[in-house]
Amino acid sequence: MERKTEDVVRRGRLKGERSGEMMHFLSSMDADRCIADADILVDMAHVLMLAKKNIIGKETAKQLLGALLGLYDNGIPDFVFDDRFEDIHAGIESYLVSSIGEDAGGRLHIGRSRNDEVATCIRMRVREDIARQLAILVSLRGILLDLAGDHTGTVMPGFTHLQHAQPTTLAHHLLAHEAAFARDFERLCGAYSRTNRCPLGAAAFASTSYPVDRELVASLLGFDGILDNTMDAVASRDFALEVLSDLSILMTHASRLCEELVLWSSRFVRFVELDDAFCSTSSIMPQKKNPDSAEVMRAKAGSVLGAAVAAQAIMKGLPMSYNRDLQELTPALLRGIRDAKHSTRILADMLSSASFNTEEMAAEAGRGYSTATDLADLLVQKYGMAFRTAHTLVGRAVSKGSLDLATLDRVAREEGFSPLSDLGLTQQEIDAALDPVAAVDRRRAPGGPSPFAVKVSLSERRAVLDRDSRFLDEKRNALSEAVRRLIADARREAGA
Repeated sequence: MERKTEDVVRRGRLKGERSGEMMHFLSSMDADRCIADADILVDMAHVLMLAKKNIIGKETAKQLLGALLGLYDNGIPDFVFDDRFEDIHAGIESYLVSSIGEDAGGRLHIGRSRNDEVATCIRMRVREDIARQLAILVSLRGILLDLAGDHTGTVMPGFTHLQHAQPTTLAHHLLAHEAAFARDFERLCGAYSRTNRCPLGAAAFASTSYPVDRELVASLLGFDGILDNTMDAVASRDFALEVLSDLSILMTHASRLCEELVLWSSRFVRFVELDDAFCSTSSIMPQKKNPDSAEVMRAKAGSVLGAAVAAQAIMKGLPMSYNRDLQELTPALLRGIRDAKHSTRILADMLSSASFNTEEMAAEAGRGYSTATDLADLLVQKYGMAFRTAHTLVGRAVSKGSLDLATLDRVAREEGFSPLSDLGLTQQEIDAALDPVAAVDRRRAPGGPSPFAVKVSLSERRAVLDRDSRFLDEKRNALSEAVRRLIADARREAGA
């Protein structure tokens, strides 16, 4: 009987057989597998509302809820995903009609369209995906903070233009990445709040003449409220564009960190050793250890950005209200979400298992005249020199290949100034100014690299992470509780 189940949506207005290619072309089933579980919950909430508003009778509601609970408990049969049904919504409704009869099963779609149904299901799936991504970010940020806590005194070179610039610490460097990921968390929280609004009750776009209770359905499904304008509710996917935009920024941050891991793990730099599990070797060169996981993550950043661009391109030319083009947006959305999730989860594991070569970092910290600024600052702070003058003298000395007192005196004379030794500058002072560890320790301004400043930052960042973690727990618990209550209500009304 199951294989003969017909598409009850198509049978009235349209006749004729479609080719298999045509059915597959129009079908959204590949993406719909990702929202099938949400669709069952949406159906249950809709039936409970119809019964409460006396739009359907209690016996009809009992039959519908019993069949839907069967799908919830036992899974959705594979044939429901057949391409002969254009989407999962038609497949499930057709299954219900064939299972409990049209008099009951055919009442499921009262006061509803596939337009508001799919919009609701996608929002339910995406809010769960956002919560999962937020959880990964909490883990990733925690790992970065733990690593920073272990390396507050690990001096290393800081770079601008990939040139030695000024010394910093590994802790300071890692905190920079954590700060970027924390902003990603904030952006996704904002996207969550705009995603978690319920379109159901909008029907095709102009609502319905039935006395539906949109707020009740939204509450049953764990939404924070409804989308007010019913045309906007079914026709808009800006929540999806926002999520993909946020994820593309997140993956840009991840890609920058991966680029550093690739560079740092090279024999040129040797700052980090990645665990073998995240590397590969060559099929011909037996000595190779390639940082492939980090490289693939850089590419995934492009894939997520591509998904965002594809989604924007699909939306940009659509008139109000619903258009079938939106079906093509969902796979791009799911692809971007999937790539970001897998990449950041692996990035967290890769970082937690990495080992850092602190000796090599320390050896590089003072190279390339990276503390020249500190010498210029000494001339300003102790000897009253204008900074631009000090900058010029130190820069000229660097160009001559040395920052010793003799070179500085020679440069000063060439520039028309008295020798710096005449001002009282000593080689001991120069050496102290150029010491990388001392240079880092002097930078105690908030957010700076000194061990003191970093420890303050660490305390603040951990407090922010704890707050974000609690916020996430509240959201996830609220969703779980909504589903629990919905299933309990459905079982009670079904007499199960």
